[in-house]
Amino acid sequence: MSKVLILGAGMVVKPIVTYLLDKEIHVTVATRTKSKADDMIGGHPNGTSVAWTVDDPETLDKMVAEHDLTVSLLPWMYHIMVAKHCINHKKNMVTTSYVKPEMKALDQEAKDAGIIILNELGLDPGIDHMSAMRIIDHVHGKGGKVDEFYSICGALPSPEIADDNPFRYKFSWSPKGVVLAGNNDGRFLRHGKETYVPTEDLFKNPLSVEFPKVGKLDIYPNRDSMPYIDLYGIPETKTMMRGTFRYPGWCESMDAMKALKLITNDTYDMTGKSFAEMLAVLNGFESTENIRQKTADYLKISIDSHAIKAMEWLGVFDDKPMGRQMDTPFEVISDLMIEKMMIGREERDMVAMQHVFLASYPDGKKEVIKSSMLDFGTQVTDTAIARTVALPAAVGVEMILKDEIKVKGVYIPVIPDIYNPILDALEEMNIRMEEEYGLPESEIIS
Repeated sequence: MSKVLILGAGMVVKPIVTYLLDKEIHVTVATRTKSKADDMIGGHPNGTSVAWTVDDPETLDKMVAEHDLTVSLLPWMYHIMVAKHCINHKKNMVTTSYVKPEMKALDQEAKDAGIIILNELGLDPGIDHMSAMRIIDHVHGKGGKVDEFYSICGALPSPEIADDNPFRYKFSWSPKGVVLAGNNDGRFLRHGKETYVPTEDLFKNPLSVEFPKVGKLDIYPNRDSMPYIDLYGIPETKTMMRGTFRYPGWCESMDAMKALKLITNDTYDMTGKSFAEMLAVLNGFESTENIRQKTADYLKISIDSHAIKAMEWLGVFDDKPMGRQMDTPFEVISDLMIEKMMIGREERDMVAMQHVFLASYPDGKKEVIKSSMLDFGTQVTDTAIARTVALPAAVGVEMILKDEIKVKGVYIPVIPDIYNPILDALEEMNIRMEEEYGLPESEIIS
């Protein structure tokens, strides 16, 4: 019986545990909170839980050595540590995280060890890569070129609960990570022009689309899109833009909070201060009197604007003591959002993904191709974000154990031998991209 070690028991882990156990694979879940692992294993005879933390490398080394493959679902900064143990013991490894330069640097060591370290095998990154490459290879196979490419994804509340709060958002995965991502910058190529978006402008001037069965969604840049021109093998493209979906209201509100320094990681002494006093200190207001108006004036927006109403609902203007000492605005605000914006157990979360291509062919023909995915879940079963992150990784793990992936080294799933079988397996689990070909050029994102 094959043995798989899974590191971490966060909000997206359960589906991979269930999938592998159902395949008669022995699964060990090692995590700080052993009870979480026990709940995921559910008493299955092939499941084992271990209480473990990242500051215990000796136990990690022993566990890696005793298993055939390790799945690291820890925060990304720990993947390198895990990878080095896997290389040392010549054990394969899977992650769902972006490949960092430090991981890329291990490529030759992984090849020398005869293993694959397969990264970005989740949703975004993951399904986005695989479904994009299927279409790109199709276009190139017909002698065509990819002139424009937009790839957008968002983990959101379903439409029927989206209006529950003015941010029109509820957390169904790493809440701190969602807020922290608001401090990213962005870079993309559009209509032949490379654009850098500094973090202070990340939420300004979002694009928008009408998403089938959902309605209008805003789009803001998702990190640095430029490396994907080479990763996807489309040097001919004049547009390469990766983005994140949000309902209207999020970008406007987050832009205001960023301008007010409310999600920075700078440390301040907040001893005895209220939320309103923190806001005043951060922005040089002399007092908290008429703080809503002062904030609106500072931002040069109306006091009746959506952003002001959203921050008022969140509690940013409250005189309530925060109970903090030395702390960061990011921690304060993200905790407020977690308190008020976690998705309910029986509420549906949603994953929306869409690729939009403009392709041209040697005979002069052009077409817009759209590939869209909409997936729903609940905490009672599995959330959509958990399914779409964990199940691609689960299928990849099974393929590696069966020696169906022959390449060695540090990889992401952009080669047909990896992406085709995984996409086919996901379709059997009702996770599928609906592809539309031959659309007019007016269907490209404008």
